[in-house]
Amino acid sequence: MKRFNAFNFNFSSEKNIAIKENFSTGLNISAMGTLQMVDGSNSIRQSILMILSTVPGERIMRPDYGCELYKLTFSPNDETTAGLAIHYIKKAITKWEKRIEVTGIDAATNAEYDEILDITMSYTIKKNLNEDHLTYSFNLEGSDTQ
Repeated sequence: MKRFNAFNFNFSSEKNIAIKENFSTGLNISAMGTLQMVDGSNSIRQSILMILSTVPGERIMRPDYGCELYKLTFSPNDETTAGLAIHYIKKAITKWEKRIEVTGIDAATNAEYDEILDITMSYTIKKNLNEDHLTYSFNLEGSDTQ
């Protein structure tokens, strides 16, 4: 079974876009039909996912923006790979997302798919001291997942 890098959208009869797990992808369409920007914790979550899914060198004006997780593609799903994933994520998030403080990162093999490394990051939002967490699934076989 192949997994793809995509977010799950639900389209209701009112033509209002809702995204599973309270995650937004930038612009939203409200119930009134107006455009709204993402803000607060959803903005931070979006930023983290963008950092983790960007390969350094992809952005022309910021060639060092992103995370080096891509280096782990085709690596065995073992403790060494998990340790490197934790290191790469901590380094990238510390450099590029100043609104949070990372309180913990854990990486483990996905229970259902051996080729997927599930990385769970806990963090505190500096502005309001709210704690949150995010799980990012990285496919070591080379297909994009989240």
